[in-house]
Amino acid sequence: MDAGLRALLDEVEEWGRANDARTPERSGKVLNLESETARLVSVFIRSGRRTRLLEIGTSNGYSTIWLAWATRAASPDGRVTSIERDPVKHAMADENLRRAGLRDVVDLVSGDATEVVASLPGPFDFVFFDVDRVSAPEQLSLLTSKLTSDAMLLADNVLSHPAEISGYLTAVQSLPNVDHPVVPIDKGLSIAYRGAS
Repeated sequence: MDAGLRALLDEVEEWGRANDARTPERSGKVLNLESETARLVSVFIRSGRRTRLLEIGTSNGYSTIWLAWATRAASPDGRVTSIERDPVKHAMADENLRRAGLRDVVDLVSGDATEVVASLPGPFDFVFFDVDRVSAPEQLSLLTSKLTSDAMLLADNVLSHPAEISGYLTAVQSLPNVDHPVVPIDKGLSIAYRGAS
């Protein structure tokens, strides 16, 4: 990653921290992914050469920049589809991705995540759940037929919000032929991997 992009990520990360500290309502917070988790996610994408990514929860685009950079590093054909229902955050993500020079890698979709997931054709080889943990099991159910045979599913906030994400974890563990460790990094990262048989 070049110094310019690294500086932009640092700026977006710091803005997110400051915004969330002064914003009492959860809806106004951007709740960015922690930088160490973002780095780990980018390693998975690059090392696995993931090229069809789905992100559920764009927010202001901090994690989306990491995903887009990683998939472009993995392949010139890498694409990210990212879903966000809040129009203000959607606009912030659009601007931040343009500043990062990665807007052409990302399809930003505005709307309810579950409804959008139902309409997407796929296939996806990488899915990152990072928004409404309660609706994630339904989204996972809608996605199972849209995953490649070699697919990775990640979800954040496993340790910080165990009650909210328990339904998703149960659903992931019920999938056949899936390895599913939880990594105790930052807020806790669920990693589900289904290898090609």
